[in-house]
Formats: sequence, C-alpha cells, structure tokens
Amino acid sequence: MISSSKFKAVDFYRKIPRDLTEASVSGAWLSIAAALAMIFLLGMELNKYLTVSTSTSIIIDNSSDGDFLRIGFNISFPALLCEFASVDVSDALGTNRFNITKTIRKFSIDPQLRHKAIEFHSEPVPHVSQHGDEVDDEAVEGSVSLNSDSFAKLHPILVVNFFAPWCYWSTRLRPSWGKAAKIIKERYDPDKDGCIILAKVNCNEGIFFLTLHHVQGYPSIRIFRNGSDLRDDDGHHEHESYYGDRDTDALVKAMEELVSPTPLANQKLALEKNRAAPLTGGCRIEGYVRVKKVPGNLIISSRSGAHSFDSSHMNMSHVIGHLSFGKIISPQVLSDVKRLIPYLGRSHDKLNGRSFINHLDLDANVTIEHYLQAVKTEVVTVKSSHESSLIEQYE
Repeated sequence: MISSSKFKAVDFYRKIPRDLTEASVSGAWLSIAAALAMIFLLGMELNKYLTVSTSTSIIIDNSSDGDFLRIGFNISFPALLCEFASVDVSDALGTNRFNITKTIRKFSIDPQLRHKAIEFHSEPVPHVSQHGDEVDDEAVEGSVSLNSDSFAKLHPILVVNFFAPWCYWSTRLRPSWGKAAKIIKERYDPDKDGCIILAKVNCNEGIFFLTLHHVQGYPSIRIFRNGSDLRDDDGHHEHESYYGDRDTDALVKAMEELVSPTPLANQKLALEKNRAAPLTGGCRIEGYVRVKKVPGNLIISSRSGAHSFDSSHMNMSHVIGHLSFGKIISPQVLSDVKRLIPYLGRSHDKLNGRSFINHLDLDANVTIEHYLQAVKTEVVTVKSSHESSLIEQYE
C-alpha cells in the first residue's frame, strides 16, 4: 500500500508554505492600484458597449431613374400671367434650362384659383423683337394718350401701347410707335372713318389699366376689336396681344392687316396669329421636369426677352397642389408599405395643399424660396425565395 507522503510526490500544483509568505505595505498599495485599474478598464469597456454611435457616408444613388430625378408639380400663382410665366432649371454642374415648355402645361386662373380659359399654349415668341433705328429725339407723337374715360369710347379697332417711362423696351418702341401711329392716322383719318386708332397708356399714371387688362410686362401692345363679331364662349369681346416686330414698317403692316376685310371664317385665324390677351391675372402650372441628382434650383418667374417687369408689383404668392420627387407610387402600394414601415411616407407630400399667399396690397413684391432635400428610401418586399420587388420613394 502506497503511503500518503509518496502519493503527494506526484502533485503538479504544489503550494508554498505559509511561513515563506509575508504581507507588505508596498504589496498592499500595488494590489489596490491593480484593482482600481481593472475596475476602470471594466467601466470603459461597458460604456463603449452601451454607447450608440452613428456614421454618415455619401453614396451614389443607383435608382431606376438613372442619373436623373423627376420632379412633378402642380402650383397655382394668383398674380402671375401665363404669357410670362417661365419654368427654369439650374444645378451645381452648370446646367441652365430656361422656359421649359415640353412637359409643362399652363392654365389661366382667377384669384380664387378657378379655371377661366382653356389651356394656355406658349407659342414661339422672339427673344428680342426687331426695333427701328429711329432716334428718340426725332420721335413723332402720332398716337393718342388715353385715360379711363377716353378708353371707354367705342372704336372699331383700338391698338394700345401700355408702356412705362422707365422701361428700356418702351423707350425703344416709342419712336417707331409714334411714326406708325402718324402713318395710320394719315391713311385712315379718324375724323372720317375712324376704323383704327393707335393709342398709348402710361402705366405709371394708369394703375387702373394694370388690374383691368392684366398688364404685367412693358410694353404690352393690346388690340381691342369692339366693332367685330369675334367673341369668346361667354359672349365677351376678345382682345389680343401683339408679339410681332416693333419697327415702323412691321407695325404699319400689322395695323393694315387688322383693317383689311377679314372673312368671318378667318377671324379665328387672325386672333391666333396675335394670340389672345389674358382674361385673368393668374396661372396654374403643372407638369414635370427631369433634373440631375445634384444640388440645383427649380425656378418659376416672369421672363421675357422683349419686356420689362416692375419688381414692386411682382407677387409670386402661390398654392402648392402637388409636389413630388421620383416616380409616383400608387396609393394602394404606399398604404401597404406604410403598414410594414410606419415612418415611411410622412414627408413625401408635406407641401401638398399648402398656401404661401401675401395679403398686403401695399407691399406686393414677394419672392418665396423653398429649401428642400430629397432623400430616397428603398423597401424590398420578398414574396418568396425567388421573387421580390423594390419600392423606391423620395421624401
């Protein structure tokens, strides 16, 4: 039988006798320091574990739209004429597109945002009309100055130049308008037949005309046919806006075409040639534009290459009926997705139905800017291991 002393000889983990160990003050301090270090390291690791961190990175938006983003909108401007309303796009890469018309529709509206006419078609208008070389000092004052009383008199054909003295284009038109008026007056004596009269209205003194005839750009040449049978569907006399060249010969030729007998069947063609003047002072613009996915601007403003605008009377108040980015998602699909992800869809139509209207008549000059950031959200719905669908939405 093996004795206990021999059995202990195979012990691999032998202990040091107590009489060989001795406690010391330095050892105590070292032990306390080590314990504090371990507690500190444990706290740091625990704090790191419990802390929520976020990271931001910029990635390329690889959506089905490619490099472009579609912006759809329906915006009503109660104080902006369709004939001057321009939709422009610019971006940080240097792209500038002015007066986009291919994917844009315009409708004349009244101050209550109601339709007053059919769709307004932006026909090609020269960026800069041809003007005469006459010197202003030699201008002939052959046109008649009108006020609210004399304007109401009945004339078979009344052609009015609504001008502003400070306007560059009005100043260039003045000599040729005066000469053309004198020539027409000599050929068609108003004391004998009075079939056509060329007149002018100083819009600085005739604020009444600005509201009545919706004059926003200077000079505006309007043709009133009080003696014709040309009427609109409501029974009111139509009047037209002249957009032709502004030299003396062109004006005289255009006036003689108005006087020449026109068959009733061709009167509509004559109206379309000069384009109908606006019946209301507002415009609803709807459609879409495709822009690059970079910082940029979508601008709606008054623009013309041959008219001036009085900034003190420009009012860009508007009502947003619809504004969206990317492809339009059907309400049914959006409803199904929102049940899966409740926070999706909260901001995709945030501006719809909102009004940005200035109600101060004495301070009509209003420019409104919206700063928006479009962020894409992707939702992948998996129907089976081999079938899934991707829903992309910009908010």
